[in-house]
Amino acid sequence: MLIVHHDHASPAGPVADRFAAQGWAVADHLVVPAESFHAPGVTTAFPDFTGFGAVVVLGSPWSAYDHALIGSWVLPEIEQLRKADAAGVPVLGICFGGQLLAAAHGGSVARSATPEIGWAEVESDDESLVPGGAWFQWHYDRWTLPPGATELARNPAASQAFTLRRNLALQFHPELTAASLAGWLANGGAAEAAARGLDVASLVARTSALAPGAARRAGALIDGFLTHI
Repeated sequence: MLIVHHDHASPAGPVADRFAAQGWAVADHLVVPAESFHAPGVTTAFPDFTGFGAVVVLGSPWSAYDHALIGSWVLPEIEQLRKADAAGVPVLGICFGGQLLAAAHGGSVARSATPEIGWAEVESDDESLVPGGAWFQWHYDRWTLPPGATELARNPAASQAFTLRRNLALQFHPELTAASLAGWLANGGAAEAAARGLDVASLVARTSALAPGAARRAGALIDGFLTHI
């Protein structure tokens, strides 16, 4: 299976670990290398998504609709998602990846009136696929559902999960660990959080407390994806 990393500071953590534990060979593709982080309009040769048994598309510090900044790769990636869908390849989209699934299949992505940074409760309609509970959030945008999609989870801020054929979109971050949060904070996230009035030290402490339990639920989520999607 293929994991698409959009930036250098976003490892797949327990998501990749669970696929590997279930016997999957994991391949990685990095879109924007560290040296291009502040000028992300790069070009990249995506692997053919239809050549994999499953694809995971991770988050991104950029917006799915900012084609002036990242159109050089986000438009080809959306086309890859459409081809994967047509070929029946299962896709798990996380945060930005979930938003790309919405955009690829007839939904939309726009700035949210209620952006989220930190741990937030998510209500699920299907615990066997998307466990509810506290999940880590870091997003300024949100999707509208594509035609035919089934919403599975939500909170007061945004739709949090949907399925469409063999696609599962998540707005939250099951891959997050304390180490990956440290990477986000070191690459501009600390300033963003502080500018929004958040106590970064409290965010780090809460993540240290909640991330191990969330990692266990992330394993259950991947098992659900492999079983149901």
